[in-house]
Amino acid sequence: MGFISSLTRTKSIEASIADSHSEGRTLTRSLTWWDLAIMGVAVAVGAGIFSVGANAAANYAGPSISIGFLLAAITCALAIMAYAEFASSVPVAGSAYTFTYATLGEGLAWIIGWDLILEMLTAAAVIASYWGVYLDEVFTIWGWSVPPTIPVLGLEVNWGAFVIVAIFTTLLALGTKLSARVSSVFTVIKVATVLFVIVVGAFYVKPENFTPFIPPAQPTEGGAADVWGQSLFSFLSGAEPATYGVFGLLAGASIVFFAFIGFDVVATSAEEVKNPKKNLPLGIFLGLGIVTVLYIGVSIVLTGMVPYTVLAESDAPSLATAFIAVGADWAAQVISVSILLGLTTVIMVLLLGLARILFSMSRDGLLPRSWSRTSATRHTPIRLQIGAGAVVALLAGLTDVGILEEMINIGTLSAFVLVSISVIVLRKKYPNRDIAYRMPWSPVLPIISAALCLWLMLNLTTLTWVRFLVWLIIGAAIYLLYGRRHSRLAQQQLS
Repeated sequence: MGFISSLTRTKSIEASIADSHSEGRTLTRSLTWWDLAIMGVAVAVGAGIFSVGANAAANYAGPSISIGFLLAAITCALAIMAYAEFASSVPVAGSAYTFTYATLGEGLAWIIGWDLILEMLTAAAVIASYWGVYLDEVFTIWGWSVPPTIPVLGLEVNWGAFVIVAIFTTLLALGTKLSARVSSVFTVIKVATVLFVIVVGAFYVKPENFTPFIPPAQPTEGGAADVWGQSLFSFLSGAEPATYGVFGLLAGASIVFFAFIGFDVVATSAEEVKNPKKNLPLGIFLGLGIVTVLYIGVSIVLTGMVPYTVLAESDAPSLATAFIAVGADWAAQVISVSILLGLTTVIMVLLLGLARILFSMSRDGLLPRSWSRTSATRHTPIRLQIGAGAVVALLAGLTDVGILEEMINIGTLSAFVLVSISVIVLRKKYPNRDIAYRMPWSPVLPIISAALCLWLMLNLTTLTWVRFLVWLIIGAAIYLLYGRRHSRLAQQQLS
């Protein structure tokens, strides 16, 4: 019974808020609703808008990828409603981890915290690695001969990834507000670039390229014999794996969900927001609205400029592929630069989110509590931020992170499922609590949100699920061997 009780013990909202005022472990409230909106746009408008959508259109959904973006946006919006209710009720660092701890218990809170670490660690490493690749492309466009890697102790190191992670790790260690200001400048520039791309691309749109809007389904290469490459839904149901068609559209929605990853990261900064009950929901929803409009606009222009079959002929389809195909090479050069700018702020916000999750879990004792010490002058977890940045830099600079891309999606979606369910528990457990923002039509909308996220998860490959289960097993071992006994709740029960 002691083991079961350790999994189900919850940390009250009052205790979470009280811990945020612990001496030497506090964060400064300096962010406004505009800072949060910019943060959401900064983390979302990156690789997704330039390349992920093109890949999904080329190989999964065709012109209907615009509907895929809309489906992904609706799924994200429903989950964000749950995040907004929690964040306005429990305005402390930790996001889904903190929310789950207050409702579903320590065991599930650990799992979701572990999932969020997976999401942000792999996402930051993947995006930093891509940043180095696109930096090399920009150098090539400008005619500069700069090697993308340098040999270090017999290893080929992606030096660009190291540099960008080091720069933003330093900025975040110096202060969240300073980082937000830098992010704002980059974000305004890249949003302006995206609008420029939409306007220019619209002149090349041909209505016939939208037909067929949903291409007829085609069997995938390898079919059912490709156990690891097919979706878990196909594997479990026995359905013949196919691309395009309705199931291709749904698979495309699962893939472009990557483009919306990051709005949950905004919630991790709740403890650093002025008037969080008002500013958190406002900032999160404004950012999501801006990003959704941009994504749908880009997807319509992309699939209207050239047939989806032209995109499918490219090994790495992107917006640049479409502009080159119509002879607008100059626009492709602008896009390459804007991709670099786009990825820059994504890395910063992901590094921030990773450090805040680790900070919250260590402050609760589930990870070494010494990690949660903050600077006496800047009130940021400097040592933790530097440590997280070092790990991300090593992964991005030394490993093949491409194999981990879908892990980002499954980590985020699993967090969304639990947060959606937790809203229902929150209402039951704290019926009289004053909550500034309430998710409408509960419990119907939270259940729909959880179901949609689970459906998108089922459309990810079986190999992704196997890797995800391995990650969960590693996390469970750490919790059982360390976190369960060292958590502050466990120590309080012993005292």
